[in-house]
Amino acid sequence: MERKDQLLQRIENRQAKIGVVGLGYVGLPLAVAFAQAGFAIIGVDVSQSKVDLLQAGQSYIDDVPAAKIAPLVANGRFQPTTDYQQLADTDAISICVPTPLRKTKDPDISYIINAAENISRVGATGKLVVLESTTYPGTTEEVILPRLIHNGDRVGHDFFLAFSPERIDPGRTDYTVYNTPKVIGGMTTACQETAVALYSTIVAQPVPVSSTAAAEMVKLLENTFRAVNIGLVNEVALMCDRLGLNVWEVVEAAATKPYGFMPFYPGPGLGGHCIPVDPHYLSWKLRTLNYTARFIELAAEVNSSMPAYTVSKIATGLNEMRKAVNGSRVLLLGVAYKPNVADVRESPALDIIHLLQAQGAEIAYHDPHVPSLTLDDFVAESVPLTAVSLQDADCVVIVTDHAAFDYQLITQHASLIVDTRNALKNGVVNGRLLTL
Repeated sequence: MERKDQLLQRIENRQAKIGVVGLGYVGLPLAVAFAQAGFAIIGVDVSQSKVDLLQAGQSYIDDVPAAKIAPLVANGRFQPTTDYQQLADTDAISICVPTPLRKTKDPDISYIINAAENISRVGATGKLVVLESTTYPGTTEEVILPRLIHNGDRVGHDFFLAFSPERIDPGRTDYTVYNTPKVIGGMTTACQETAVALYSTIVAQPVPVSSTAAAEMVKLLENTFRAVNIGLVNEVALMCDRLGLNVWEVVEAAATKPYGFMPFYPGPGLGGHCIPVDPHYLSWKLRTLNYTARFIELAAEVNSSMPAYTVSKIATGLNEMRKAVNGSRVLLLGVAYKPNVADVRESPALDIIHLLQAQGAEIAYHDPHVPSLTLDDFVAESVPLTAVSLQDADCVVIVTDHAAFDYQLITQHASLIVDTRNALKNGVVNGRLLTL
């Protein structure tokens, strides 16, 4: 029996053992989904503290509660470890490691390279390896494939390789691993077939594409689409400010058009692990081909300016109250990059903190999802949101519109509010209110 047929049979019978490399916001939900589907899972992560928590049946990700992890660990269905050697007898491995940007805005694929080299050491022969980490078109073929070839192994015959971009949106409950369509691109037809078979066990709608590069490009298009449109509406916010118009009113009215318009909303900047990062991967790749991705570059320029624009709004509000930023007490509400999550990666709040510090402000924050925050030059704990903490602040800035905030309390006791999310909408405010 050919290796492909053996692998397909083991997948169908739920006898396949699956490895997941990287147990973060992408890898952990994927590992749990496979385990719940009846597979034995080896989860590998470089963080010993994370592995210790998982081995104790605990969770560090809101979307994956301990109630889901504990029984899977207890019955041996899910085995977290830091030891790559445990992947030696797996049948399939999904790579879900971070792909950040360097300070130069160039891709940092060192985590992918490290994962591929470790998988190579335990042997890829007979295995299906799927890269899920967002990266530039060509990574799977140019970076992963050469590292997996051993003793003349042929891709599509002796081992199988595919790219299937993650589509996890932290904090969402309406779209899960199961009901979010899954794009899959294989190096060969056999690679495609095995990858589709594997993911069909946990995904309702696999979406095959012609190649790994096409699948890589799909992911970048998805997030570049969002980054560019957010950049557009952020610039519209700047225009409306100059024109004396309310950008939120303009967007909401435009959104009533039943065709040809999709609403995007301005904000204090981009955050998270995808939208601020992924377009730069595409832009970098195109620069190597002597092409300038103009929309991406312009959107990045606009989006990256929004924290400074937010600080200028704070300064304007304080100035109207005859106060300087220097020495003023500024209370930030929300430091997570989006509502109702604990993730602060690339959060615009971090840039706002640095910019306010540079101007001499005294900064505190409240975030029910982020009890403490440690930056290079800022270490703080979330302060309680009370009438006293609001009254003591010279300016209150709504950076993240968490559902848990008591907005009535905020409007009653804050003397100056800068609302970057339109969280207060048409609510009655006792003090001064500025919006983007």
